[in-house]
Amino acid sequence: MTAHFRISLPDGSVREVAPGTTPADVAAAIGPGLAKAAIAARVDGELRDLSRPFAGDAQLALVTMRDEKDALELARHDFAHVLAEAVQHLFPGTQITFGPATDDGFYYDFAPKDRPFTEDDLPAIEAEMRRIIAKNEPFVREVWSREQLIAKWREQGETFKAEWAAELPDTEELTIYRQGEWLDMCRGPHMPSTGKLDPAAFKLTRVSGAYWRGDQKNAMLSRIYGTGWLSKKQLDAHLTMLEEAAKRDHRKIGQEMDLFHLQSEAQGSVFWHPNGFILWRQMEAYMRRRLDAADYAEVKTPQLMDARQWEQSGHWGKYRENMFVVPDEVPNVEDEGPVLTGEGDLMALKPMNCPAHVLIFKQGIKSYRDLPIRMAEFGCCHRNEPHGALHGIMRVRQFTQDDAHIFVREDQLVDEVRKFCELLHSVYQDLGFTDYAVKLALRPEKRFGSDEMWDRSEQELRDAVQASNLPDDIKAKFEELPGEGAFYAPKLEFHLTDAIGRTWQVGTIQSDRVLPDRLDASYVGEDGERHRPVMLHRAILGTFERFIGILIEHHAGRFPMWLAPVQAVVATIVSDADDYARDVAARLRAAGIRVDTDLRNEKINYKVREHSLAKVPALLVVGKREAEEGKVAVRRLGSDRQEFVTLDEIVTRLRDEATPPDLR
Repeated sequence: MTAHFRISLPDGSVREVAPGTTPADVAAAIGPGLAKAAIAARVDGELRDLSRPFAGDAQLALVTMRDEKDALELARHDFAHVLAEAVQHLFPGTQITFGPATDDGFYYDFAPKDRPFTEDDLPAIEAEMRRIIAKNEPFVREVWSREQLIAKWREQGETFKAEWAAELPDTEELTIYRQGEWLDMCRGPHMPSTGKLDPAAFKLTRVSGAYWRGDQKNAMLSRIYGTGWLSKKQLDAHLTMLEEAAKRDHRKIGQEMDLFHLQSEAQGSVFWHPNGFILWRQMEAYMRRRLDAADYAEVKTPQLMDARQWEQSGHWGKYRENMFVVPDEVPNVEDEGPVLTGEGDLMALKPMNCPAHVLIFKQGIKSYRDLPIRMAEFGCCHRNEPHGALHGIMRVRQFTQDDAHIFVREDQLVDEVRKFCELLHSVYQDLGFTDYAVKLALRPEKRFGSDEMWDRSEQELRDAVQASNLPDDIKAKFEELPGEGAFYAPKLEFHLTDAIGRTWQVGTIQSDRVLPDRLDASYVGEDGERHRPVMLHRAILGTFERFIGILIEHHAGRFPMWLAPVQAVVATIVSDADDYARDVAARLRAAGIRVDTDLRNEKINYKVREHSLAKVPALLVVGKREAEEGKVAVRRLGSDRQEFVTLDEIVTRLRDEATPPDLR
């Protein structure tokens, strides 16, 4: 009697199928509509090809284009394969390497035979990709032996692929995917055929250089980027968003508003100009008030710490390559400069604040009555990010975190995380972000701690979100991210959505039982015995640099009045009004308004344009008439309207608008 597999469907029904049956067969048995619509399958949660046979009893969920997350991942992977085939058709002798899907599309790295690719090549490649899509070639999965695969690559002159195939683990099943005569080494999965792709739903965007396997000692390759979607409508919306993003680029606006600059003499560090540092100080003062009100104690810890401390905490093994390390002392200094021997003890600039906060906690005996202890620091940290990863003030090497660590008893944890969620929500509202998502990053494969500890820690974070007063629409978007937790703790991540629909992961809170144990932190419990606290690592902004960059792009430089570096400018029409303009500015300054005067001998329309480009929220225009009547003509940023009001009235209005939201 032939054995059958039991295939359980999402509606609770079970189908018995013979060995060799595929998800596509099940879809066809359910109905022709589903058979046509299905593009892949989730088998026991794993995304697979429709044509891959079941290996035993399984849970099956068929994937269609309506399952947008899975469908986009598949489409972008398929586009990458089609791109590689198109390039090899058009440029014989080009070697292929890797081509993954990305958050908004795909790329593929090539080793061209004759010359690097340029953006002039992209239109022809796009046309060839559309021809391949129109052929509707099936994606066919095949399992090959290592020897067979290496021999194939060497026969085709694919030295990069041959090198990679030779290094794959012996235990790994090696698979290739065909589309017609063309093939690539790939784990998959893919949609049933190239024809499932919308030929109008992709665009090749740019070309850049990339080193083989990311190592600058290796060959330079040509990387072709593309953006890929499920429909032309989605593509058009994305391209429109990119155009808007270019207008909002924080580097461009930062220059226009004279906020900051970056230069090679300090790679990855920011030179804050007076206007930019006013913005920084406003953010810092606001956050300090919010933390004071929430009963945090602010601390300051050293920049340099002994490497042995980082070894004990576990960070040395995980982050050593991204840490700036220096000798404990410089033994010899000669005329040409210091000579470092490389011998002796090592120190490291801190990449994070948590071990130092544990050391403060350990000073003196702590009682269960002392907890929770909320320890905050606007801590300056350093991480040796690769040059290619640096991006404006969004990704830097020197940064300041709005960092805090909360030491709690087990029975306090859920309520403390709840309070943090509610504080974070209030801060985001004040800063103009009304839409965000909460995600729970679960245990990674390589981690410290027992499964029981991770079970408990993950559930506590779930419970805290549900117990919080976060809005129902925020709770409804809650999702879990398997494998994305830190090596020592699960974490809640808070992903902001900005004004043009982009998402940014900023806030986080991690429930850590590992570091207090590794660093021997304890408190005396009600029973008189030593107990380990749980350490909550938390941040709301993440880093000041990156969050200010996000703020610039979210508001397109048009900050709320309380954050604007220059809140008002008093500009004259004629020189006869100069003294009155100075008096108006003095009144505003006395009311706490950050105000400048513009007394230049320039036409008023020129002044309006210039201060609009600098994103000044309020322009107060004064001439002879305004001086005689004690009034000002007010022009608001982004409006062509002009309003005549008394000096007393505008002082009151601007003072109210300039008051930070937590002080209103």
